[in-house]
Formats: sequence, structure tokens, C-alpha cells
Amino acid sequence: MPKLPKIAVIDYQSGNLRSVVKALEAVGLESIVTSDPVEVTNAAALVLPGVGSGQSAMDSLRHLDLIDPLIDFANSGKPFLGICLGLQLLLENTEEGNAACLGIVSGSVKKLPTGLKVPHMGWNNITFSSNHPILTDIPKDSFFYFVHSYYAEPGDQQAIAGNTHYGLTFCSIYAKDNLVATQFHPEKSGPIGLKIYENFRDITIRNT
Repeated sequence: MPKLPKIAVIDYQSGNLRSVVKALEAVGLESIVTSDPVEVTNAAALVLPGVGSGQSAMDSLRHLDLIDPLIDFANSGKPFLGICLGLQLLLENTEEGNAACLGIVSGSVKKLPTGLKVPHMGWNNITFSSNHPILTDIPKDSFFYFVHSYYAEPGDQQAIAGNTHYGLTFCSIYAKDNLVATQFHPEKSGPIGLKIYENFRDITIRNT
């Protein structure tokens, strides 16, 4: 395998980065945990993880001057992987604090319906609707691990690569060109989750 540049894992005080770094290591990728806009811009590929409040996350990204670098990176064609909150932040706005998000992807983030136990936490399956390379060799209806109270509703239905049902059917994988994002946590989803990281690695190799 060709030697790869390090992957930038964005640190904006919104999540356990160690499990993401360990998952990247498990598939042979080195990473640098960073909040430096220059390192973000120069990275070969990027992972935007996250848990917690969308409004607080955006405040943190703004404070760190990371908003424009993240938008530019997403538009650069280089591989970009968002995880959980990292998916939601890609959209235009969120009901969580009525905050504006990055606006990279058209659509909104909405709260799971009243009457459901929230957060939606635990294993749930995904129905795939795409042949995007991020899904290579992943069996249909595979189960992944979720922890979230809000869900992404992208405007581009063709870019929804996977759906999950919990009270309603929501986007659990967004995949279009270089931009991939999951509502679930691949790094907490066992071997099938690591396959997502393996496929991201392979996408990065082809892009390098």
C-alpha cells in the first residue's frame, strides 16, 4: 500500500477523538488531531467527528476560524468524512438552538419526533440506496451503532446512500462525490464499522 499523508481529524471540543484515531490506525491510516486551519487546508483527507450540541459546535468552529477552511475542503474534491454531529453540521441549519450550520449540503437538521425515546441509542440497520465506494463490500441491511437526538434531512435525495428507521425514516449515510457522512458511529460499530474506514482509506489512496 502506498504511504499516505496523515488524515486531519478536526478537534473542536465536540467528541471523543481517540476512538476515531484508533479506528483510522486499525485500517493503516495515520492521523493528526488538529484545530489549525492551515493543517486542515493542507490535509490529504479529513474526518469531522462530533457529539453534542450543534449550536455549541458551530460556535466552537467559528471561534477556531475553521468554518471557511472546512467549506473550502469540502469543495476541493479531497475525501471528507463526517461522523454523527459531523453529518448534521454539513447542512444549512439545525433546530438545535436554531443555529446556522456550514451550509455545504442543502437541507436542515430536525429533532426526532415527540414520543420516541431519545437519544436514539444502540444498534440499528441501514437500507442502502447507492453504490458509492464508501459502501463497498458492506452487506445490505447491516447494523451500526447510533447515538443521536437529531437527524439530517438533506435536500438532495439522490445523495442519500442509506436510510434508517426509528419512529421515522431518516438519512443515516450521505454520500456524494468526495463528501461522505454518517449519522451512526463507524468507530463504535465493530468490524462492519471498520469497513467504512477501510473504504475511506481506499478512496483516499485513489485520490492521492
